[in-house]
Amino acid sequence: MKDVANATNYLNMDNKELFKIYSKNKDREIRNILIERHLYLVNLLARKYINKGVEFEDIYQVASLALIYAIDRYDIEKGFEFSSFATPTIVGEIKKYFRDKVWTLRVPRRVQELSKKISEAKLVLEQESKKHPKAKDIAKYLGCTEEDVLEAMEASYGYQPISLDATSNDDSEDKDITLIDKIGQEENNFRDIEHNDFISKFMETLNELEIKIFKDRFFLDKTQSTIAKELDISQMTVSRLERKIVDKLRKEYEKNI
Repeated sequence: MKDVANATNYLNMDNKELFKIYSKNKDREIRNILIERHLYLVNLLARKYINKGVEFEDIYQVASLALIYAIDRYDIEKGFEFSSFATPTIVGEIKKYFRDKVWTLRVPRRVQELSKKISEAKLVLEQESKKHPKAKDIAKYLGCTEEDVLEAMEASYGYQPISLDATSNDDSEDKDITLIDKIGQEENNFRDIEHNDFISKFMETLNELEIKIFKDRFFLDKTQSTIAKELDISQMTVSRLERKIVDKLRKEYEKNI
Protein backbone atom coordinates (compact mmCIF):
# COMPACT_ATOMS: atom_id res chain seq x y z
CA MET A 1 0.00 0.00 0.00
CA LYS A 2 2.88 2.31 0.75
CA ASP A 3 4.31 1.83 -2.74
CA VAL A 4 0.92 2.61 -4.27
CA ALA A 5 0.67 5.76 -2.18
CA ASN A 6 4.13 6.84 -3.26
CA ALA A 7 3.29 6.23 -6.91
CA THR A 8 0.16 8.34 -6.58
CA ASN A 9 2.11 11.13 -4.91
CA TYR A 10 4.72 11.08 -7.66
CA LEU A 11 2.08 11.33 -10.37
CA ASN A 12 0.67 14.44 -8.70
CA MET A 13 4.07 16.18 -8.59
CA ASP A 14 5.36 18.50 -11.28
CA ASN A 15 8.55 17.71 -13.18
CA LYS A 16 10.77 20.01 -11.12
CA GLU A 17 9.79 18.29 -7.90
CA LEU A 18 10.37 14.88 -9.46
CA PHE A 19 13.81 15.83 -10.76
CA LYS A 20 14.83 17.11 -7.34
CA ILE A 21 13.83 13.83 -5.71
CA TYR A 22 15.33 11.71 -8.50
CA SER A 23 18.68 13.49 -8.27
CA LYS A 24 18.93 12.27 -4.67
CA ASN A 25 17.50 8.75 -4.69
CA LYS A 26 17.54 7.68 -8.39
CA ASP A 27 14.18 6.00 -7.90
CA ARG A 28 13.33 3.93 -11.01
CA GLU A 29 9.62 4.66 -10.63
CA ILE A 30 10.27 8.40 -10.76
CA ARG A 31 12.46 7.95 -13.80
CA ASN A 32 9.70 6.01 -15.56
CA ILE A 33 7.28 8.86 -14.90
CA LEU A 34 9.78 11.42 -16.23
CA ILE A 35 10.40 9.30 -19.32
CA GLU A 36 6.67 9.02 -19.99
CA ARG A 37 6.19 12.77 -19.62
CA HIS A 38 9.00 13.60 -22.05
CA LEU A 39 8.40 11.03 -24.79
CA TYR A 40 6.78 13.83 -26.79
CA LEU A 41 10.27 15.29 -27.14
CA VAL A 42 11.59 11.99 -28.47
CA ASN A 43 8.78 11.79 -31.01
CA LEU A 44 9.23 15.39 -32.12
CA LEU A 45 12.99 15.12 -32.66
CA ALA A 46 12.95 11.62 -34.16
CA ARG A 47 10.42 12.66 -36.81
CA LYS A 48 12.90 15.17 -38.21
CA TYR A 49 14.97 12.23 -39.44
CA ILE A 50 12.21 10.34 -41.25
CA ASN A 51 12.98 9.25 -44.84
CA LYS A 52 16.75 9.33 -44.39
CA GLY A 53 17.30 5.63 -44.98
CA VAL A 54 16.53 4.37 -41.46
CA GLU A 55 13.27 3.01 -40.08
CA PHE A 56 11.47 5.45 -37.79
CA GLU A 57 11.22 2.78 -35.07
CA ASP A 58 15.02 2.50 -34.96
CA ILE A 59 15.44 6.27 -34.71
CA TYR A 60 12.75 6.42 -32.02
CA GLN A 61 14.53 3.75 -29.99
CA VAL A 62 17.85 5.59 -30.20
CA ALA A 63 16.15 8.84 -29.19
CA SER A 64 14.39 7.12 -26.28
CA LEU A 65 17.66 5.77 -24.92
CA ALA A 66 19.13 9.27 -25.26
CA LEU A 67 16.20 10.64 -23.25
CA ILE A 68 16.98 8.21 -20.43
CA TYR A 69 20.63 9.22 -20.60
CA ALA A 70 19.62 12.89 -20.39
CA ILE A 71 17.33 12.29 -17.40
CA ASP A 72 20.14 10.53 -15.55
CA ARG A 73 22.59 13.37 -16.23
CA TYR A 74 20.25 16.32 -15.72
CA ASP A 75 21.05 18.59 -12.78
CA ILE A 76 18.08 20.81 -11.97
CA GLU A 77 20.21 22.91 -9.64
CA LYS A 78 22.04 24.42 -12.62
CA GLY A 79 18.86 26.22 -13.63
CA PHE A 80 18.42 24.88 -17.18
CA GLU A 81 15.07 23.74 -18.51
CA PHE A 82 15.15 19.99 -19.05
CA SER A 83 13.98 20.26 -22.67
CA SER A 84 16.88 22.63 -23.44
CA PHE A 85 19.30 20.18 -21.85
CA ALA A 86 17.82 17.03 -23.40
CA THR A 87 17.38 18.24 -26.99
CA PRO A 88 21.09 18.41 -27.94
CA THR A 89 21.66 15.08 -26.18
CA ILE A 90 18.91 13.35 -28.15
CA VAL A 91 19.84 14.96 -31.47
CA GLY A 92 23.50 14.13 -30.87
CA GLU A 93 22.73 10.45 -30.28
CA ILE A 94 20.55 10.27 -33.40
CA LYS A 95 23.26 11.83 -35.54
CA LYS A 96 25.85 9.54 -33.99
CA TYR A 97 23.66 6.56 -34.90
CA PHE A 98 23.46 7.74 -38.50
CA ARG A 99 27.21 8.23 -38.71
CA ASP A 100 27.89 4.78 -37.24
CA LYS A 101 25.29 2.85 -39.22
CA VAL A 102 24.32 4.67 -42.39
CA TRP A 103 27.43 5.91 -44.20
CA THR A 104 26.34 5.47 -47.81
CA LEU A 105 29.31 7.24 -49.36
CA ARG A 106 32.82 5.91 -48.90
CA VAL A 107 34.35 8.14 -46.26
CA PRO A 108 37.83 7.60 -44.72
CA ARG A 109 37.72 6.00 -41.28
CA ARG A 110 39.64 8.88 -39.71
CA VAL A 111 36.98 11.30 -40.98
CA GLN A 112 34.18 9.14 -39.56
CA GLU A 113 35.92 8.96 -36.19
CA LEU A 114 36.57 12.71 -36.17
CA SER A 115 32.93 13.30 -37.07
CA LYS A 116 31.88 11.39 -33.94
CA LYS A 117 34.26 13.43 -31.79
CA ILE A 118 32.91 16.65 -33.32
CA SER A 119 29.37 15.64 -32.39
CA GLU A 120 30.43 15.03 -28.79
CA ALA A 121 32.46 18.24 -28.69
CA LYS A 122 29.48 20.24 -29.98
CA LEU A 123 27.32 18.89 -27.17
CA VAL A 124 29.88 19.82 -24.51
CA LEU A 125 30.63 23.27 -25.95
CA GLU A 126 26.93 24.09 -26.44
CA GLN A 127 26.23 23.25 -22.81
CA GLU A 128 29.19 25.31 -21.62
CA SER A 129 28.67 28.44 -23.71
CA LYS A 130 24.92 28.16 -24.39
CA LYS A 131 25.53 28.85 -28.10
CA HIS A 132 26.40 26.91 -31.22
CA PRO A 133 30.22 26.49 -31.39
CA LYS A 134 32.19 27.58 -34.45
CA ALA A 135 34.59 25.30 -36.31
CA LYS A 136 37.59 27.02 -34.72
CA ASP A 137 36.13 26.42 -31.22
CA ILE A 138 35.66 22.72 -31.96
CA ALA A 139 39.17 22.48 -33.44
CA LYS A 140 40.67 24.05 -30.34
CA TYR A 141 38.69 21.72 -28.05
CA LEU A 142 39.73 18.60 -30.01
CA GLY A 143 43.31 19.70 -30.60
CA CYS A 144 43.10 19.46 -34.39
CA THR A 145 43.08 21.92 -37.28
CA GLU A 146 40.04 23.90 -38.36
CA GLU A 147 40.42 22.42 -41.85
CA ASP A 148 40.08 18.89 -40.43
CA VAL A 149 36.91 19.88 -38.57
CA LEU A 150 35.37 21.46 -41.67
CA GLU A 151 36.24 18.39 -43.75
CA ALA A 152 34.59 16.03 -41.26
CA MET A 153 31.51 18.25 -40.87
CA GLU A 154 31.04 18.40 -44.63
CA ALA A 155 31.56 14.65 -44.99
CA SER A 156 28.96 13.94 -42.28
CA TYR A 157 26.23 15.14 -44.63
CA GLY A 158 27.07 12.32 -47.01
CA TYR A 159 25.77 9.40 -45.00
CA GLN A 160 22.48 9.28 -46.88
CA PRO A 161 22.12 11.18 -50.16
CA ILE A 162 18.64 11.89 -51.48
CA SER A 163 17.77 11.82 -55.16
CA LEU A 164 16.95 15.17 -56.73
CA ASP A 165 13.99 13.43 -58.37
CA ALA A 166 12.49 12.63 -54.97
CA THR A 167 9.24 14.40 -54.17
CA SER A 168 8.46 16.30 -50.99
CA ASN A 169 7.15 14.23 -48.12
CA ASP A 170 5.25 16.95 -46.35
CA ASP A 171 1.54 17.64 -46.40
CA SER A 172 1.77 20.92 -48.30
CA GLU A 173 0.27 21.65 -51.70
CA ASP A 174 3.78 21.31 -53.18
CA LYS A 175 4.16 17.67 -52.15
CA ASP A 176 4.46 16.52 -55.80
CA ILE A 177 7.29 18.93 -56.55
CA THR A 178 10.72 17.28 -56.74
CA LEU A 179 13.75 18.49 -54.85
CA ILE A 180 15.40 19.71 -58.04
CA ASP A 181 12.39 21.99 -58.60
CA LYS A 182 13.16 23.63 -55.28
CA ILE A 183 16.77 24.43 -56.10
CA GLY A 184 16.92 28.11 -56.88
CA GLN A 185 19.32 29.83 -59.23
CA GLU A 186 22.06 31.92 -57.79
CA GLU A 187 21.19 35.60 -57.78
CA ASN A 188 24.44 37.45 -58.40
CA ASN A 189 22.91 40.80 -57.46
CA PHE A 190 22.49 39.67 -53.84
CA ARG A 191 26.14 38.68 -53.69
CA ASP A 192 27.15 42.02 -55.22
CA ILE A 193 25.13 43.85 -52.56
CA GLU A 194 26.85 41.90 -49.79
CA HIS A 195 30.29 42.50 -51.29
CA ASN A 196 29.65 46.20 -51.81
CA ASP A 197 28.43 46.58 -48.25
CA PHE A 198 31.50 44.78 -46.91
CA ILE A 199 33.89 46.87 -49.04
CA SER A 200 32.18 50.10 -48.00
CA LYS A 201 32.49 49.26 -44.31
CA PHE A 202 36.09 48.13 -44.81
CA MET A 203 37.06 51.41 -46.47
CA GLU A 204 35.84 53.26 -43.40
CA THR A 205 38.77 51.70 -41.53
CA LEU A 206 41.34 53.12 -43.99
CA ASN A 207 42.97 56.51 -44.04
CA GLU A 208 42.91 58.80 -47.10
CA LEU A 209 46.18 57.50 -48.54
CA GLU A 210 45.17 53.85 -48.08
CA ILE A 211 41.81 54.50 -49.75
CA LYS A 212 43.57 56.05 -52.75
CA ILE A 213 45.90 53.05 -53.14
CA PHE A 214 43.09 50.56 -52.55
CA LYS A 215 40.85 52.08 -55.23
CA ASP A 216 43.64 52.58 -57.77
CA ARG A 217 45.07 49.08 -57.40
CA PHE A 218 41.92 46.99 -57.11
CA PHE A 219 39.27 48.99 -58.94
CA LEU A 220 41.18 51.02 -61.53
CA ASP A 221 43.96 48.44 -62.15
CA LYS A 222 46.72 51.00 -61.90
CA THR A 223 50.30 49.77 -61.46
CA GLN A 224 52.27 50.49 -58.32
CA SER A 225 54.69 52.67 -60.26
CA THR A 226 51.84 54.78 -61.69
CA ILE A 227 50.37 55.31 -58.23
CA ALA A 228 53.81 56.15 -56.84
CA LYS A 229 54.29 58.88 -59.47
CA GLU A 230 50.84 60.36 -58.83
CA LEU A 231 51.46 60.46 -55.05
CA ASP A 232 55.12 61.43 -55.39
CA ILE A 233 56.28 58.56 -53.20
CA SER A 234 58.43 55.49 -53.85
CA GLN A 235 57.05 52.34 -55.39
CA MET A 236 58.37 50.44 -52.35
CA THR A 237 56.14 52.58 -50.13
CA VAL A 238 53.13 51.81 -52.32
CA SER A 239 53.98 48.10 -52.18
CA ARG A 240 54.30 48.18 -48.39
CA LEU A 241 50.98 50.01 -47.96
CA GLU A 242 49.28 47.62 -50.36
CA ARG A 243 50.42 44.62 -48.30
CA LYS A 244 49.17 46.35 -45.17
CA ILE A 245 45.76 46.97 -46.79
CA VAL A 246 45.48 43.37 -48.00
CA ASP A 247 46.35 42.03 -44.53
CA LYS A 248 43.73 44.29 -42.98
CA LEU A 249 41.17 43.23 -45.60
CA ARG A 250 41.82 39.55 -44.91
CA LYS A 251 41.41 40.00 -41.16
CA GLU A 252 38.15 41.91 -41.63
CA TYR A 253 36.86 39.20 -43.94
CA GLU A 254 37.76 36.41 -41.48
CA LYS A 255 35.90 38.28 -38.73
CA ASN A 256 32.75 38.34 -40.84
CA ILE A 257 32.61 34.74 -42.08
